[in-house]
Amino acid sequence: MSDKALLISLSNLGDAVMTTAVLQALHEKAPQLRFDIVADRRSEEIFSYCPYRDDIILRDKSAGWWGAVKLIKRLRRERYALIVDLRTDGLAYLLRAEQRYTKWQAKPAAGPHAVQRHMAVIEAFTGKVIPCCQVWLPEALETKVHAKIASARYLALAPGAKWPGKCWPISSYRALLERSADLFDRVVLLGDAEDCELAAELAKHFDERCLDLTGETGILEAAAILAGARAFIGNDSGLGHLGAAVGVPTLTVFGPGEPERYHPWGPLAQWVCGPSNSLQALDAASVLKRLRTLLEEVEN
Repeated sequence: MSDKALLISLSNLGDAVMTTAVLQALHEKAPQLRFDIVADRRSEEIFSYCPYRDDIILRDKSAGWWGAVKLIKRLRRERYALIVDLRTDGLAYLLRAEQRYTKWQAKPAAGPHAVQRHMAVIEAFTGKVIPCCQVWLPEALETKVHAKIASARYLALAPGAKWPGKCWPISSYRALLERSADLFDRVVLLGDAEDCELAAELAKHFDERCLDLTGETGILEAAAILAGARAFIGNDSGLGHLGAAVGVPTLTVFGPGEPERYHPWGPLAQWVCGPSNSLQALDAASVLKRLRTLLEEVEN
C-alpha cells in the first residue's frame, strides 16, 4: 500500500482553515501517510509547515479547462493510497487511488457546521471524533512577532471583511476599544490591503497603544500575531478562523450570514449576532460584555 495521500482543499482562507480538521483526523488515524494538498494561492500558506505534508499543488481557477487538464495530468503521476476531495467531487474519480472519499459518499453530518460536513466525508475512515483546526507556525516567526509587538496583553482586531455588509461600524469598534482599556495594553489591527482605510479610521482615534499592521502581514505572520494575543475580535472573515485554529480566545461579530454554519471552529471561539442580523443595531456594550465573559471563562 502506498504511503501517499491527497487532500483536495478549499479556496478562501476561512474555508481552507476549516479543512485542516479533516487533515488532522486523517493523520491521527493513519500517521504513516504523507499528504499532497491541492490548494489555492490565496490560502496555500496555511499548509506550509504541516509536518506530514509533501507537495502543495496549486489549483488556478482562472486557467480554465486547460488549467484543469494540467492539474489532472500532474496528479495522475501518483497512485495514492487515499484521496479526500472536499471541493469538486468529480476530480477524485479521474485520479489513481486505492480509496476515495467525496461529498457524494458522505454520511449525514452530525450538525450544520461546515467542519461537521467536511468530517462527514471521512467518517467511514476516521470515525466521529472531530479534531481542532490547525495552523502550523515556525517558532522563529512567533519570536519575531512577539519582539515587534512588545506587549503581553494585546487585543488583535480585524475591522474589515470581504463584503462591506459584514463589517461592524468603525464607530462601534471605537466605542468597544474605549470601554475595554482595562483589558489590554495594546491593540494590533490586522487585515489585508483592502482594509487599510477602515483600520486608519479606527487608529486615528488612539495613541501609540494602537499598532496598525493592516496590509503588512502574510497569513502566517498574522496567525503568529493572533497566537500571542490575549483575545481576537473581528467580523466574519478568514482571520477569525485563523484565530480559532491557533487557540486564541476569538469573538466574531456576525450580521448577515450563517454563524451556525460558518463560525470559527474551536473550543475558545464564540460569536455574537446583531439583532435581526443587523450590525448597525449591535451596540458596543453587548459585544464588550461577551468579550469579558469569554476572557473570564478562559482565564479562570
